[in-house]
Amino acid sequence: MDLDVRDRLGRMIFARVAGDEGPQRRERIMFAPGPRRFGPDSAIATVHGDASMFVGGIRALLLQSLHPLAMAAVDQNSGFRGDPWGRLQRTSGFLAVTTFGTDADATRAIRGVRAVHETITGVAPDGRPYRASDPHLLRWVHVAEIDSFLRAHDRYGRRPLDDAGRDAYVAEAAVVARELGASDVPTTVAELDAALAAFRPELASTTAARRTARYLLVHPPVPLAVRVPYGVLAAAAVGLMPRWTRWPLRLPYLPVAEASAVRIGGEVVTRSIRWAMTPPERPPTP
Repeated sequence: MDLDVRDRLGRMIFARVAGDEGPQRRERIMFAPGPRRFGPDSAIATVHGDASMFVGGIRALLLQSLHPLAMAAVDQNSGFRGDPWGRLQRTSGFLAVTTFGTDADATRAIRGVRAVHETITGVAPDGRPYRASDPHLLRWVHVAEIDSFLRAHDRYGRRPLDDAGRDAYVAEAAVVARELGASDVPTTVAELDAALAAFRPELASTTAARRTARYLLVHPPVPLAVRVPYGVLAAAAVGLMPRWTRWPLRLPYLPVAEASAVRIGGEVVTRSIRWAMTPPERPPTP
């Protein structure tokens, strides 16, 4: 891919996810004075600061949709299809501030999300009530996200973590999940795997979940100029989905293509985005 084209596409995709003020917001978060929860060399900073998060984010949305109550809360309240990029930008901003921001800013962001969750209640199509503040549902959302982010980083990250680093990532991510109100949060990769397996009896194929998958993969809300690189990211995300999720979401399973063309394409696009994401160097202390 031509370097100029690659860089333009990387910048365009980053702008769509982070918003028009993404670079300025990133600088404010990174350079604001004050103590941080996690250091620059922490496992969570390594994972959340990498372009592989773009693949992990799509995978997380697909995986999360399989829980009927969590999907109902999103489908009925978030306006995902009405304002998908706004929701994605808010999510990426929350991850950035809770990972890289000051402790005060992170606490403020968490309190804001908890306040929003308290207002979201409803009844799923199957008749069951739900609350966005339900600790068990928050645990599912967290498990799906962290499993997705970690697996995407294992495959497409610039500096994949070793076993100790992967455990450290799960433990560090648990800090924010507990503050959001999630219960029984896993703190090791083994616990994460066990938690995902334990949720399987609760997961199901629903109309809303299948509609979300089609929306993300077949009719994505992206400009024509980034349709191809987005498609590569989406294919990379599908390639990381567990086999047992493929039929419920009507996802293709093409092991040969996923192991070759899809992986190579995912690496090319994530490298392009990584270039666009590279933050400015911290100004020298006078």
